[in-house]
Amino acid sequence: MRYPFFKMLPRSLSNFMNAFTSSDHTTYPFATTNQQDFNNLLSVYLDATLNPLLTANDFLQEGWRIGPEDPSPTFSEISSGGQERDNDKLVFKGVVYNEMKGQMSDASYLFYIKFQDHIFPSINNSGGDPQKITDLTHGQLRKFHADHYHPSNAKIFTYGDMPFADHLKKIGRELDNFERIARDAEIRVPISLEDGPKFITLKGPVDPLMDRDMQFKTSTSWLTGDTPDVLETFSLQVLSSLLLDGYGSPLYRGLIETGLGPEWSPNTGFDGSSKKGIFSVGLTGVKEANVPKVREAIAKTLQDVRRKGFDKAKVDGLLHQLELGLKHKTANFGMGLMQRLKPGWFNGVDPFNALAWDKTVSAFKKEYEKGDYLEGLMDRYLLNDKNLTFTMEPSTAYGDELAAEEAARLATKIAQVTKQAGGEREAHEVLKRQELKLLEVQEKARNQDLSCLPTLHVKDIPRQKERKEVRHSELGSVKVQWREAPTNGLTYFRAVNTFGNLPEELRMYIPLYTDAILRLGTKDKTMEQLEDLIKLKTGGVRAGYHSSTSPMDLGTYSEGLVFSGYALDRNVQAMYELLRTIVLETDFDSVGAESMIRQLLQGTASGAVNSIAESGHGYARRFAEAGLTSEGRLKEEIAGLSQVRLTAKLAGRDPTEGLQDVIEKLKTIQRFAIAGGSTMRAAITCGTESVSHNEEKLQQFLSRLPQGVVPPATRAGTQFPSNGKTFFPLPYQVYYTAHAIRTVPYTHPAGASLQVLAQLLTHKHLHHEIREKGGAYGGGAYSRGLGGIFGFYSYRDPNPLNTMKIVRESGAWAREREWTERDMEEAKLSVFQGLDAPQSVSDEGMVLFLEGVTEEMKQTRREQLLDVTERDVREAAQKYLVEGTEERRLAVLGETNEWVRPSDGWEVLDLGMADPPTVAEEELPGAGAATK
Repeated sequence: MRYPFFKMLPRSLSNFMNAFTSSDHTTYPFATTNQQDFNNLLSVYLDATLNPLLTANDFLQEGWRIGPEDPSPTFSEISSGGQERDNDKLVFKGVVYNEMKGQMSDASYLFYIKFQDHIFPSINNSGGDPQKITDLTHGQLRKFHADHYHPSNAKIFTYGDMPFADHLKKIGRELDNFERIARDAEIRVPISLEDGPKFITLKGPVDPLMDRDMQFKTSTSWLTGDTPDVLETFSLQVLSSLLLDGYGSPLYRGLIETGLGPEWSPNTGFDGSSKKGIFSVGLTGVKEANVPKVREAIAKTLQDVRRKGFDKAKVDGLLHQLELGLKHKTANFGMGLMQRLKPGWFNGVDPFNALAWDKTVSAFKKEYEKGDYLEGLMDRYLLNDKNLTFTMEPSTAYGDELAAEEAARLATKIAQVTKQAGGEREAHEVLKRQELKLLEVQEKARNQDLSCLPTLHVKDIPRQKERKEVRHSELGSVKVQWREAPTNGLTYFRAVNTFGNLPEELRMYIPLYTDAILRLGTKDKTMEQLEDLIKLKTGGVRAGYHSSTSPMDLGTYSEGLVFSGYALDRNVQAMYELLRTIVLETDFDSVGAESMIRQLLQGTASGAVNSIAESGHGYARRFAEAGLTSEGRLKEEIAGLSQVRLTAKLAGRDPTEGLQDVIEKLKTIQRFAIAGGSTMRAAITCGTESVSHNEEKLQQFLSRLPQGVVPPATRAGTQFPSNGKTFFPLPYQVYYTAHAIRTVPYTHPAGASLQVLAQLLTHKHLHHEIREKGGAYGGGAYSRGLGGIFGFYSYRDPNPLNTMKIVRESGAWAREREWTERDMEEAKLSVFQGLDAPQSVSDEGMVLFLEGVTEEMKQTRREQLLDVTERDVREAAQKYLVEGTEERRLAVLGETNEWVRPSDGWEVLDLGMADPPTVAEEELPGAGAATK
């Protein structure tokens, strides 16, 4: 069976299935609420991880190979006996190879992994360095699996309310098939730093959205004690939080607030995942002249902290956060436990000691009360020169050198094949026929008999979903939704203040506003003081942008600011007071406010290119959707490429120009951000015993808000490109694509058919064509019922032209497909994985509160999904994917290529990069630019 994990995705009601590759272990987690499903997945996971086939063709597809860049014409010509082309370009291919080329395009990841290479040379790059992947052979892969992926090296973790004894019996039966082998007991350790300071400098890529003078990344790292000492490891985590967390922390004030750099380096903080702990502090966006000053500032700040000691209130605040974290009932609590246990478990930490949280906290308090405990840890580990300073300097030639290295490596590999084959033409023939053979295997896998795999059935899905009952009341003119549930003594609060006429020029500054109010402080309190109160009294308070499309009409939408927080019942009043203070009293006119806002902008801009590299398909999707619906435009302006462009533009503004115009916009937003009255609605989730207490405190909070405040009058919004194809030049080695089509609102009957169609296309067609054959790391289709969009995407894609062709033809493919009963069952199971996934108690009832979807609407949609037929799917494919050509948009991100031509309908948009693309371009809509 090829790829049993992927094949099980549509045969299960799992709410989580994945695999995580770490530097010294691999984790295969899954989760489901269905007991039969759990047993099915357990049997498949154990068999697939311990007894994989690992065929040569699997290695060629997933690992690496050399083949024609665009194989399809070659294949048709070879298979039909036609004449082959002489100019077929040969390239490196392979799913993981392309995944890691994309991953290494993320400069933050590159910095982190190169740092790891130098401080921890005995461990592996968790995904593989593309420059080294092509040295791996199929035989080496099989031997590595035989040596390491064996029960003798394994740790097994289960969490949930199903009978544990049954788990052990099933696992035991599988493990009985293996003989014990010598366990890989080596515990890898980092390099020694005992002989004094070490300095390493490497070259890295230039960030095109940042000032060319602020391109260095640098960090200083110390080794600490053995992580199996659970108390000390916990104490070092507390120490790290005290030194680094929050705008009022000592190292933030000493490094970022002083202007040495806008953002922490990716390795900053305490890392207790290996045998020895590593504590690092560093910055990105550093000027060359300031690189040595960062190291000096770190040392000076640590010495100042040691001299002054730690405020007990700050330590109490951190311990309070730990208490809330244990009480906060999340849907992924078991996953969190596993992630906390597994690194130390492989390095000699007793998992039961790691789980003894109360015991560890009590031991910490006892040591702390003796005095000078945390300061003593600083003396032991940080106040010395036994450290490593790792720096990455920008190189404008980095990308070209990377491409040249790959070309030289490819030529060497082709030369080896040429020598073995007896000539260049013969070598090309060998590689093409290898590709053809792989294609044949892939085609056979598409129709592989899956009857050996266990599965659930649609009949296992209840037709009636258990309702989470809510009730409604009014406090004055404010509507309040109540969800009463067991919350471990916590109260969760949300509120939305709706804007009817928000000008675009203010909307795009809302992300900066919501960041700034948690940065600047008020006239009476510094942000450090406010942060201490937030930690002591709440689990956090937040503000953010909110928008939603009517479930009944794609042309109707609402937007506003959403406010949230949670606290122990006894601290609810303090939570409200802190939220009101931050939103209404943040002092934008304070001395230093402009400098702090500039730092926020630079920090956001500094991570923008890396953020896009990590989830470029998400950015492409948002831009593609922006030209189709009103809410799509809003989300693009708030969290898409338009926002990236604005942030980069403001961050790069000449300091002499100032930011007073920006500050005035933030002050305008502050005046209407939160208000009592009919524009406000609130939601409370709490225990039944605290309802009356919460009602009283909420009433007091609402009565103290400004009344009747509305935004200024709106102006016409940006018109996003009306043509179908938009390209964004970015310095990545792979591409990200998105194709969006406007469809129907949530309550429309066709919405259920489209949702099932998206799953059918993903699992039966797109995964096979885009990933397995095309070499992209991922791709598929999606249907957003709330928003009325059907879309396609690919990420870390080496062949976007092939992907776009597949997408264009997918509607006709789905229309002509004879869908079987098994196909329909699997698609519906896939849909219900999300619909019936567990919810955190704080999220219960929130679809109604935030999106307006009632329980009756959800039940109707549920029944429609269960009743979708093969005919419904084909009709939806014809109407919306084949015929619906007018309302669709395409967006692609990646390196400019020869096929991106205006004559072919492409519009190229600039993100404000330092080196603009070489093709004609327009500025990005939403940032003061005119569009075609």
